[in-house]
Amino acid sequence: MLPIPKEIVAEARKIDLLTYLKNYEPNELVEVCRGTYTTKTHDSLKISNGLWYWFTKQVGGKNAIDYLIKVKDYSFINAVKTVMGNIQIQTPTIYKQQEKSKDKNLILPLKAENNDRAINYLLSRGIDKEIIQYCIENNLLYEESKNHNVVFVGYNENKTPKYAFCRATNEQRFMREATGSNKKYSFKINAQRENNIIHVFESSIDLLSFATILSLENRNWRDENLLSLGGIYTSKYDPDKSKIPIALVNVLEKNSNINEIHLHLDRDLAGRNASSFLQQVLGEKYKVIDATVPFGKDMNEYLCLKYETKKSEKERTR
Repeated sequence: MLPIPKEIVAEARKIDLLTYLKNYEPNELVEVCRGTYTTKTHDSLKISNGLWYWFTKQVGGKNAIDYLIKVKDYSFINAVKTVMGNIQIQTPTIYKQQEKSKDKNLILPLKAENNDRAINYLLSRGIDKEIIQYCIENNLLYEESKNHNVVFVGYNENKTPKYAFCRATNEQRFMREATGSNKKYSFKINAQRENNIIHVFESSIDLLSFATILSLENRNWRDENLLSLGGIYTSKYDPDKSKIPIALVNVLEKNSNINEIHLHLDRDLAGRNASSFLQQVLGEKYKVIDATVPFGKDMNEYLCLKYETKKSEKERTR
């Protein structure tokens, strides 16, 4: 087989993964937040800032060639031929990923007339109605008017909104941060009394799920410090690329009384890597506990499974 000319290879390598999928496999793309994508086939594969990384396999790259070889097991020659073949059939539209906004002014989505869809969605995820109502009354969440997404809001020390995360209330996997969001102030619920423990979650839904579990166990969730990180990223094999989430850094800096951290991160590889990393880097100053769920992939799935189990036990004793 004749080698592929270098100029053809160079042309194929110019096509980044986002551009390739947008043009030739658009149904495979899922936007998880502003400027970050994953794929339907592999939800642990993240595409952001012109790069992609598959956390499950700990591999990544820049372009579509890398993706076809490392993820879809193409040979190098077949990967190049696939990309160039698509280009010859349809000239691609180049998609440059949006740079992070330099404008720190948060643009909150407009509120809907009521919060009915947001409430029903959260109830369907097993979240306690009293907790939902508390968050609405304290302007921690609401339903936006355009697409009826549920919006989770984070505040700074002056109780000014600085962060908002939008999540679809239908079957779509739409998730994004509002323009101007500052992750330093991600969604959280502060204890109504001084507490030296903080509970940390990857998502707002997981945070509310934990509060619901406390309520089911007749424990006062209002007495706990609950923090959502708005996602995580750590690299087990390259510690220099791992960072303590800025939301956690901010809370620890502002609350010197906290000396214990409970990590309720997901049971997938990314969550386990993140928990291990945070225990290592924060362990000298804080008591750091890996408090992941005993079963289920995350706190919300654990809540739903635990609740159904509890219902089943009650039904058997009737």
